[in-house]
Amino acid sequence: MSANIPEACCTLEISGERQEKLIAMFKALGNPTRFEIMKFLVTHPGCITGDIVSFLPIAQATVSQHLRVLRDAGFIKGTVAGTATSYCLYEENIVWFRSEIGDVF
Repeated sequence: MSANIPEACCTLEISGERQEKLIAMFKALGNPTRFEIMKFLVTHPGCITGDIVSFLPIAQATVSQHLRVLRDAGFIKGTVAGTATSYCLYEENIVWFRSEIGDVF
């Protein structure tokens, strides 16, 4: 290590579960297909998997995998309606994510 490390200008209090959740959310958005799904859900709240499959040039199984990652990261939630699941943004977690980004950057 160098003895010439500048003194820290401030502190950044993030660690543990809070940091892990933020990293998972960044990872989920880091995939171009998942980012496209998020953009689609902003403009098409309440759509089902088939709607997203029609929008994107990928198989339904692949869309379902991407939806699971976004759901696990906390960006979206689904409501079962018969045999279909209707997806929308998970607003509470979106607000949390925006707040955390503001605190970190």
